[in-house]
Amino acid sequence: MKLAIVILNWNGRQMLAQFLPTLINYSRDDAEIFVADNASSDDSIALLRNRFPTVKLILLDKNWGFAEGYNKALRQIEADYYLLLNSDVEVTHHWLTPLIEFMDNHPEAAACQPKLLSVADHDRFEYAGASGGFIDRYGYPFCRGRLFDTVEADNGQYDNRQEVLWATGACLLIRREDYWTAGGLDGRFFAHNEEIDLCWRLRLQGRRIFCIPESVVYHVGGGTLPKGNPMKTFLNFRNNLTMLYKCLPEKDLQHVMRWRFFLDYLAALQTLIVNRNFADCKAIFRARKAFRKWKPDFAADRARIQQERKVEQVQEQRPYSILWQYYAKGRKTFGQLPESNRQPDD
Repeated sequence: MKLAIVILNWNGRQMLAQFLPTLINYSRDDAEIFVADNASSDDSIALLRNRFPTVKLILLDKNWGFAEGYNKALRQIEADYYLLLNSDVEVTHHWLTPLIEFMDNHPEAAACQPKLLSVADHDRFEYAGASGGFIDRYGYPFCRGRLFDTVEADNGQYDNRQEVLWATGACLLIRREDYWTAGGLDGRFFAHNEEIDLCWRLRLQGRRIFCIPESVVYHVGGGTLPKGNPMKTFLNFRNNLTMLYKCLPEKDLQHVMRWRFFLDYLAALQTLIVNRNFADCKAIFRARKAFRKWKPDFAADRARIQQERKVEQVQEQRPYSILWQYYAKGRKTFGQLPESNRQPDD
């Protein structure tokens, strides 16, 4: 099989019913569609069996989360490429071909993503991935088309193919060999930052990640944990710190972690005092405590990643603070950032 399109589902009946028909209509003959179900308690399985009999089912025994759920599902699939697809993504005609052709013609590429626009507004980027992702010096992720809560209208300004640090897990095309060579998604993360962590590890191995904007999909976003959910805040902070610990070179680790100590507690105070959100403030404190507690469990991972790294400094991890650029310098769009127009090698 050339391509396996794999949707991880947990109680997503409504999204499956809404978006699977278009996915089936616009898939290629060399692609198989799978739904891996994380032990849903709704009638997702009945829906799939009754309305979408051509979709292959993988039934998992419990809710393993996004990361380990995908690992367990993909171990059961043989394909040249995996395409990890959220259930709340609306695909478009001819969306697959640019992605597949690019990967076929660029063996140095481990993964790529399409341009993600919003289901609610087809002329605006979608928060979770937009037109390809980067991180700043301190581990904060941002995208072409989205910095923090500033989401741009799509006026073709990011329609060039671009090498990025991470491709969104909402629609991620990745070579099977690269996925498993890098160790797959880190199942301990459960959800959030897991695709950034995987892509960063691939970049450190010398592999490349791209956004291919000739392919366009539309994403609802926030379907599993909506913005402002304390669990989402907890997972984002805990997993982001863990990712930094695993991937940063020794020369940067202590400096970055000292700054993150200050910045994370500043964020906690901001959520409490400005936003009056005690739950999110508490979640940040809990996340830092959880990171300290499980940090020793990742020591072997860090040692292996640092030993095997082939790239000392990944250029898509930008050397500045995105917080400073955004709040102090007033640079609210990706195009205003330093080095934003640097192009990949052809």
